Amino acid sequence: MTAAPSALKRGAPPRGGAGRVPHHRRTPAPRPGQVDLALVAVALGGGITVGSALVNETASQLSAAGGIAMFLGNLTGLVGTYLALVMFLLISRLPFVERLLGQDGLLRWHRKLSPWPISLIVAHAFLLTIAYAQSTHNGFFGQIGAFVSTYPGMLTAFVGFGLFIAVAAVSVFSVRRRLRRETWWAIHLMMYAAFALAFAHEVVLGPSFVNHPLAQILWSLVWAATAGLVLTYRFGLPILRSLRHDVRVDHTRVEADGVTSILLTGRNLERLAISGGQFFEWRFLRRGLWWQAHPYTLSARPQPPYLRLTVQAVGDHSSAIAKLPRGTRVFLEGPYGAFTSHAKKGQKVSIIAGGVGVTAARALLEDLGANAVPFVVLRSTTEAHLPLAGEVRQLAEARGGSVKVVTGSRREVPADQVVALLPELRRRDVYVSGSEAFVRAVTTELERRRVPKELIHSEVYAL
Repeated sequence: MTAAPSALKRGAPPRGGAGRVPHHRRTPAPRPGQVDLALVAVALGGGITVGSALVNETASQLSAAGGIAMFLGNLTGLVGTYLALVMFLLISRLPFVERLLGQDGLLRWHRKLSPWPISLIVAHAFLLTIAYAQSTHNGFFGQIGAFVSTYPGMLTAFVGFGLFIAVAAVSVFSVRRRLRRETWWAIHLMMYAAFALAFAHEVVLGPSFVNHPLAQILWSLVWAATAGLVLTYRFGLPILRSLRHDVRVDHTRVEADGVTSILLTGRNLERLAISGGQFFEWRFLRRGLWWQAHPYTLSARPQPPYLRLTVQAVGDHSSAIAKLPRGTRVFLEGPYGAFTSHAKKGQKVSIIAGGVGVTAARALLEDLGANAVPFVVLRSTTEAHLPLAGEVRQLAEARGGSVKVVTGSRREVPADQVVALLPELRRRDVYVSGSEAFVRAVTTELERRRVPKELIHSEVYAL
């Protein structure tokens, strides 16, 4: 077996002076101006979408049987579909958006936006059925039968609508939290199929598109551009990057009770731009694992030809990868995340890491400057469950900082006691990593103590 470098093998900070890795690329800093331009483009697209529904309506069409329902059904369908395409763009991992919002921000916007396309598309189906039923005197259910049997593209549209409703129902938080991550992920993929099946009926039957070839072309281009971006950034680039770097498992190592590090090797890893605190979606090509990807943070900046991630066994996937044999091929998607040194506003930094959240904190420390003077709080139920504490201490002290270890249950050591340990509370950037519940509790306490929101940086990987 090839020996890992001493830095990763023994748990010491990587070589390169004060724990920094030489000759390694970092991800570019986020550029808010690019996101602002994207928001303007989305708003313009929304205006054009609404306008296309308005300009084609006449007074005679509105006064005809079913005319008002037809207009409202067309409008809700166009706007709902447009917002759904925006949602697809949010999860397409556009680099300039992802670097600014991070996983947590993207999911937050996704959850805020998702009720609108769902509600509008349901209204679209209901209103158009009423409109056609009124104009043909078929009755509501009779019109549904006529749609499926005689209207072009409507059978596939109904199948797509059924898939859409099923995924929307599963995505309700009260249902989703009861599902295994793998099950939810597989079900959610059906949303792509649902919209693909619905596309044809829009351009063939939609009032805004019938006898309007330019509108058909523009709408088709919007769909094609969205599909192209999703395919490029969610599938194409990750596949190319994985093949280029040929990442494979070298060996695993137990770090603490239930916590394992996986050492990976690969080609030309110095060309892989990564900032400390970022994560990848990892897909291990072994039986039972290859079809699912999970987010795990790198627990150290790359030391070519090695990468390291450290995982806590909390489910089937995280437990299985702790037993991966040497040579297992790994496909990776990323790096992702805004939990990086790019986010900090000042010089000095405090870090609060709960449990295995120490992995992001440990990698982040490597990117901090010599004047960061980091104050780090590591919180765990017991010291036996706290991995990489020695590495964190060495990295913090190399930058003039210190580490405080706090153990006990959440009831014994609540968030307010953890936050109370931080020095210069309103004059330091505060990074918080850990489970969703831990991060939410700590950030809420920081806000209660009036720490400026721009100084609080966190990211959780919950779905």
